[in-house]
Amino acid sequence: MKKLILLFSIFFAVIPASAQEITGDWNGVLSVQGMKLRLVFHLTKTDTGYTATMDSPDQGAKGIPMTAAKFENNVLTLEHSAAQIVYTGTLDKSGVVTGNYVQAGQTFPLILSHHEIVVEKPKRPQEPVKPFPYNSEDITFENAKDNITLAGTFTYPQGKGAFPAVALITGSGAQNRDEELMGHKPFLVLSDYLTRNGIAVLRFDDRGSYASKGNFATATTFDFATDAEAAVQYLKTRKEVNKKKIGLIGHSEGGIIAPMVAANCKDVSYIVLMAGPGIPGSEILMLQQKLIGQANGIKEEDLKITAELNSHIFKMIDEISDTDTLKVKITNYLIEKSKEFPDLKIPEGKKINDMIDLQLQQLLTPWMLNFIRYNPAPMLEKVKCPVLAINGSKDLQVPSEVNLKAIENALNKGRNKNFTIKEMSNLNHLFQECKTGSPNEYAGIEQTISPSALDAILTWIKGLL
Repeated sequence: MKKLILLFSIFFAVIPASAQEITGDWNGVLSVQGMKLRLVFHLTKTDTGYTATMDSPDQGAKGIPMTAAKFENNVLTLEHSAAQIVYTGTLDKSGVVTGNYVQAGQTFPLILSHHEIVVEKPKRPQEPVKPFPYNSEDITFENAKDNITLAGTFTYPQGKGAFPAVALITGSGAQNRDEELMGHKPFLVLSDYLTRNGIAVLRFDDRGSYASKGNFATATTFDFATDAEAAVQYLKTRKEVNKKKIGLIGHSEGGIIAPMVAANCKDVSYIVLMAGPGIPGSEILMLQQKLIGQANGIKEEDLKITAELNSHIFKMIDEISDTDTLKVKITNYLIEKSKEFPDLKIPEGKKINDMIDLQLQQLLTPWMLNFIRYNPAPMLEKVKCPVLAINGSKDLQVPSEVNLKAIENALNKGRNKNFTIKEMSNLNHLFQECKTGSPNEYAGIEQTISPSALDAILTWIKGLL
């Protein structure tokens, strides 16, 4: 997850020799996995040095804070610890920084300048264009349990009526209300389609992201479930909503959250799981790593080595609850294992402990630890409302066959009397028609959501009404 774990953060900043040169906006383009991603860095001078934030316009990300920056002898070194990123570049007399961006052992050239970069907007023919043939309001609502104000958009059909309604729950990572990624806005397309067909929709920014308040960094899936429940309670306050016909649609991690809410909230009439996990997070990550690695041409020998390392680490995470103890155990394990790989590539100026620390900062977050340990099956067994679970046959992030089967088994075990399980041919994790299912394809596909997936959701919901 992080759509599932694969939505990477991209980081870069520049510190030239003088305040006049460094402050302001810097622009560059990073080529990653066949994609061209624009970066804009906003640099500010402070009493102790410099601070920087980053925008990634093509990913819908703004204001990402950098964690470290050093500039000595015209050599710039920057780090983003959570994303395991190190950048080293040299400032030349023309005011351009030329260097290499390193993440997870992969190196990419990256150049920054003050010149704004304009790229052709990708074709997204499904994105709706105003004016809409329905009502649309930007709203806020309260998560009273955590004292957080969440921001979103509520769309509902024109005319009289108490309409059936759904709240949309995003996948993992800091997502906006449109679930924007790789130039796509899946939830904008989905909400538009449903509202045009008579269903009111609430979509909202994740806590601590975009216009929503709260702290995203410390939140777990259980916290996000309270946000989704607050969305249901908000829908109940709207006179346009039929309070007996409120459902949830969760994508990816949202497919874990929807059952959490439905199992404990009688106000939820039905749930739709779009590529929702049915097996433990540790198993999801292992399968994801293998399938995406194979699709990207990684050697089977390397995949096997990584799988063995992660399997042992996940076992420790499952068995050890104290985070400090866990950090020591994993660090010692990785130091010992690193001795078996004398050709291990470590960025210049770094030690193996530095690289392990960078990895652990991402691995030992509250969200990740909870995700690795969490098994969605017991919660699915408690869901009694109708359930639609769909997945694409070419999903490499939440593999279809094993997860749909696990969801089916859990619902059967819980004696749920109304559920539909459906694998959709030739669709990926975003429900796009695709060739391989690799995340590398997401940005290059013009389609945002296959019409067959949209129709499957609408038809199933209308069959309940």
